[in-house]
Amino acid sequence: MTKKEYGIFSLPVIIGALGYFVDIYDLLLFSIIRIPSLKSLGLSDAEITNDGLFIINVQMIGLLVGGIIWGILGDKKGRLKVLFASIVLYSIGNIANGFVQSVNQYALIRFITGIGLAGELGAGITLVSELLPKAKRGIGTSLVAGIGLTGAVVAFFLKENFDWRTCYFIGGGLGFLLLLLRVGVLESGMFKSIEKSTVRKGDFFMLFKKWNIFSKYAKAILIGLPCWYIIGILISFSKEFAIKMNVQGSIDPGKAVMYAYVAVSIGDVLIGFVSQWFKSRKKAIYIFYGITALSIIWFFNLNRANVNTVYIVCAVMGFGAGFWAIFVTMAAEQFGTNIRATVATTVPNMVRGSLTLISILFTSLQPAFGYLKSAWIVGIVVMLIAIVALYFTEETFHKDLNYIEE
Repeated sequence: MTKKEYGIFSLPVIIGALGYFVDIYDLLLFSIIRIPSLKSLGLSDAEITNDGLFIINVQMIGLLVGGIIWGILGDKKGRLKVLFASIVLYSIGNIANGFVQSVNQYALIRFITGIGLAGELGAGITLVSELLPKAKRGIGTSLVAGIGLTGAVVAFFLKENFDWRTCYFIGGGLGFLLLLLRVGVLESGMFKSIEKSTVRKGDFFMLFKKWNIFSKYAKAILIGLPCWYIIGILISFSKEFAIKMNVQGSIDPGKAVMYAYVAVSIGDVLIGFVSQWFKSRKKAIYIFYGITALSIIWFFNLNRANVNTVYIVCAVMGFGAGFWAIFVTMAAEQFGTNIRATVATTVPNMVRGSLTLISILFTSLQPAFGYLKSAWIVGIVVMLIAIVALYFTEETFHKDLNYIEE
């Protein structure tokens, strides 16, 4: 079967979307059940805040490490093999998370799970990008991300009805079910065409040897920074921000994540059509950057607002962060087949891993500027970096992907 025979609702797209669904369920589960799970381990409110940030950071470091490992293997061994191996690892990790008894155990297993989770999105987006024709790949990858992101919504509703340990067991079970569904999906023809060739494949250090390649790679990462500033700081710790802003009522961070990801899912699907309308990846991202910036400003002006208003703002911020789908697609489109999986897998995980640096900046500013103003400053820095990086990035909408990176 040739690439042109695949449509946006073909098996690779559907399975890719289901794979990302499980990935997001597992990735966001800790943010959703952070408070009840840490309370059950006997932590105080202060410890829940501090140790919760520690565990999130450790998970993100796992994603960073896993992104490099799976990206290299994806170009050397194939997209499908990476998908299979990463699913097994994060499924086992989630089941193990259901048995933790201490913060250190929790953090260690979230690190291992993070390594596993790192392989799903990049390999899936690469596979869909290479199987779909040029005119459809933006919409196809947007559907993968948009449908997949509803995993966070399901995670919230399961948290409302099951013990937090059971939620982890369900995540592990979904992963193994996904493994069965993957059987029958074909490998990328572009990868198969170079599989037995002597061309350098999956050379991670190739990204750092030439300035033009490194510059492309660095900008691809920086474009995505606002997404995890919003999710990892503002929304994950919305309860703490609400207290500082004298919000009327108590915020459930799990519900905030759920509202945000419903909106992210909608945004991820919509931006594919916006990109198609303008025949441009960059114009679509600029529009969503504007929504993101305005919603961040709104978030920091919620003094004495009610709980429902906070949830609405979290949803608007999530919608703005819907540029994630096109951001990952754009990263994959900028590099040749021999290193595309390495880039598409490492770039989103570098962004997720950057949450650790964003968190360090956030906490280091607090003694001088306080909780709210520090978050403000970090937000301004992150948005400016992303806008500049996008400005200097090439447009990839019309780019043919069947080439080798030298």
